[in-house]
Amino acid sequence: MVIAVDGPSGSGKSSVCRAAASELGAAYLDTGAMYRAATWYCLQQQVDLDDHDAVEVAVEELPLNISTNPDHQVITVGQADVTDAIRDASISEKVSEVATNPKARALLIASQRGIIDREGFIVAEGRDITTVVAPDAQVRVLLTASAEARLRRRGAQMGGTQDAEALKRQVLDRDTKDSAASNFTEAADGVAVLDSSDLSFQETVDSLISRVQLAQGART
Repeated sequence: MVIAVDGPSGSGKSSVCRAAASELGAAYLDTGAMYRAATWYCLQQQVDLDDHDAVEVAVEELPLNISTNPDHQVITVGQADVTDAIRDASISEKVSEVATNPKARALLIASQRGIIDREGFIVAEGRDITTVVAPDAQVRVLLTASAEARLRRRGAQMGGTQDAEALKRQVLDRDTKDSAASNFTEAADGVAVLDSSDLSFQETVDSLISRVQLAQGART
């Protein structure tokens, strides 16, 4: 079974999906981390992010390894453990330039599909999982929240180190840029909406799990 979850920045996709995968005993794929790792690599290689062909070449040779264990996420690029580095604000402000590169995106989508096919029972989250990467997933959910809730959560995630303008760039402005490559603000046909604005973290996790259990019951 494939559980596909999309949504905007700060909606809680990563933490909610990781917790749900852990409770379900499923694998977990953070596709956003793949774009972040690609961005980190491009910056390390001093690739001009405005040069689409150069970015494509860098992504094609990207020596990326991403774990699918929801309880122990490790992301490496070559010999470098970038699990923490890709969460830096400098990556957050540049990742859209890689994520909206059509050729680089196509390469990473192919990798994501390969991981999903290999794992079989997996919770995969990102921007276009329900519509492009895994449109045939048995469970498809758009996880969203109000702009106020998303800014508050991202601020807490960053440990209160970002000012209001920096948070706006990393959340709302990034969503605007990324929406050029995928639609993650409106649910496509057959995709359920889960609005977590007024839900606790555990309530959101439980809601996602209940949808999975319902789908599992329908298959038996």
